[in-house]
Amino acid sequence: MKILNYLIFFISISSISQTSITGTVVEPDGTPVLGANVYLEGTYDGTTTNMDGVFNFTTTQTGAHTLVITFIGYDEFRHNASVGQMQEIKVRLRESMNSLNTVVISAGSFSAGDNSKTNALKPLDIVTTAGALGDVIGAFQTLPGTSANPDDGRLFIRGGQADETQIFIDGSRVFQPFLPVTGNIPTRGRFSPFLFDGISFSTGGYSAEFGNALSGVLLLNSTDLPLEERTDLSVMTVGASASRTEIWDNESITVNASYFNLGPYNELIPQNNQFEDPYQSLAGEAVYRKKTNKGLFKAYGAYSYSDFSLIQEDINLPDGIFFGLNNNNLYGNLNYEVELGNEWSLESGASFSHDRNQLKISETRIRTQQNATHLKVKTNKRYSNYFNMSYGVEQFSINTNQDVALTNESFKSGITFSNTAAYAESEIFANKSLAFKIGVRADYYDHLQKVNVSPRLSAGLSLTDHSQVSLAYGDFYQPQTDQALQYESRLDNQRATHFIANYLYKKNGRMLRIEAYRKNYNQLLRYDTSMPEINSSFNTTGDGYAQGLDVFWRDDKSLKNLEYWVSYSYLDTERQFRNFPEQATPNFATDHNLSIVTKYWVEDWKSQIGLTYNLASGRPYTDPNSSGFQNSKAKSFQSLDMSWAYLIDDQKILYLSVSNVLGRENIFGYQYSNTQNSNAQFDRRTIGQAADRFIFLGFFWTIGGNDNQLDNL
Repeated sequence: MKILNYLIFFISISSISQTSITGTVVEPDGTPVLGANVYLEGTYDGTTTNMDGVFNFTTTQTGAHTLVITFIGYDEFRHNASVGQMQEIKVRLRESMNSLNTVVISAGSFSAGDNSKTNALKPLDIVTTAGALGDVIGAFQTLPGTSANPDDGRLFIRGGQADETQIFIDGSRVFQPFLPVTGNIPTRGRFSPFLFDGISFSTGGYSAEFGNALSGVLLLNSTDLPLEERTDLSVMTVGASASRTEIWDNESITVNASYFNLGPYNELIPQNNQFEDPYQSLAGEAVYRKKTNKGLFKAYGAYSYSDFSLIQEDINLPDGIFFGLNNNNLYGNLNYEVELGNEWSLESGASFSHDRNQLKISETRIRTQQNATHLKVKTNKRYSNYFNMSYGVEQFSINTNQDVALTNESFKSGITFSNTAAYAESEIFANKSLAFKIGVRADYYDHLQKVNVSPRLSAGLSLTDHSQVSLAYGDFYQPQTDQALQYESRLDNQRATHFIANYLYKKNGRMLRIEAYRKNYNQLLRYDTSMPEINSSFNTTGDGYAQGLDVFWRDDKSLKNLEYWVSYSYLDTERQFRNFPEQATPNFATDHNLSIVTKYWVEDWKSQIGLTYNLASGRPYTDPNSSGFQNSKAKSFQSLDMSWAYLIDDQKILYLSVSNVLGRENIFGYQYSNTQNSNAQFDRRTIGQAADRFIFLGFFWTIGGNDNQLDNL
């Protein structure tokens, strides 16, 4: 009997010291969660939820503890309280922002080389797209939002001029990203595409981190840490290049050198331009990388030299105009990224550019020199999975000097100005289906002694696991051209306001993107002479608009070994600027642009065959034989480009590319004589392509490493 009493006593004591913990776990829409893990942190006490989302377990713990609930695809739930107060807890889990179907704000942006939902191109598309010829800019001209200007080669985005788009390497600005050429000869970017593994292209509505660009930004990110040592050699019909990558411990360096000379090519294939000295260039690049305990340091340097001279046809001068150009360009870039702890990160960067042009036009000599720097620091704080903040400050300094020597006189001009900016931007996730990015940027311009404030706002809403919509709005400012500021330094900044609506669908190797936009221009430069000059009368009363629709479709899966994409852009734009007497469509804007790019791998031939078709409606121009301004249009531009890459073995490729295979005569406009003929008409000459076709043949050889050229195809 005494033993029985002891048992009853201990059982009662035990039952008194145990506490029940109960509750219910549901999804955001109220659906019960089956199988969620529920436990007291630091103990073995816990359970899982049943079909009704209910959990119930007992513990002998007392006092304050943390109840933890986890379930795949949802954020961890933590509840700090006294064990005695953990009854009938109602828990609504929040979907994890790391989920694959989390919304990504995509309005205005394209990416290549990362895992973003907005990826439109792969890094090697830049090299293998027929007609692009390994030029970063050439590949992105096949995306919607760009206007075809094959006689120029730069990016013209949504009715904007080429200088309305800025290019950055590792977050720091490149001040002279293109090789200098004369009119009607397309330029190329200065930089090798093989040095970059991440590229982002924005046609509007971009982050508050970037300024001084009315239309778009192109962000190039150099490779962080290469995986292997290798040597790459290239021999081409227009020159040769070589690169070497060395790796040791946590450091690496890549060095690239190239030489191009179009003299032999021009002898074999006549050009439409009469070259006195054929185009030649010498360039070198180097990237040094060092991984630290919590960060990465990168140093990028590039030098290029180019020169050529030719006789340019002119309807008013039977002997033409002599045009000679010599250019030296030096660019350096430093970047350091580091994790500071407590969810803080820091990135700092600096770039320097020295560019010197010596230009001769007939008897006029023009020497231009620009020195420019960009300093930048930004921080990012991840407060939670639902809220991030970034802050940054930067400074630009630009000094431009020009000496002009005419036959009987000479004069000098120059401008030095700096721009200091600060920005703050937040990324907010209401849930995995709805996100906002809210930012503001303030720029102070010392030559104006004025601050411009630029709000930026974008939002994304996920419709399904594979589709979403985005909206974006922002104000963007940009200084007037250096050429105009040399003559009148107090010219106010140009301004553009962007409105963008975007739909994105991506599933199983297919991507559809539709984007509508409106862009309002204000404070554009106007002058009363044919070109900006020292005697011009300047003002900033110009304005304009650009609106349209961009469509992009990419499919890598429907047909085996076939990748293709289709881009279409409709553009409606007018502006009153420069010496325009009225608002009109400028000659660099085309109403319709279509690109169809295909790449097909033929296994039996060990070859990739590429075709690119480009179509652009005719450009407007003024015919003085008729009344009105911009009263005519040239015929449409069309070009079919072909490429053939043959895999000789694992590390050797023979590559052939032919631009404008069909030899179509494309006309970009006309030059009219200054005086009328005997019939009271102004004679004209056609402004066409620099060459009917461009044929490129190259041999590429990778030595060392485990990668092979098959991966590139």
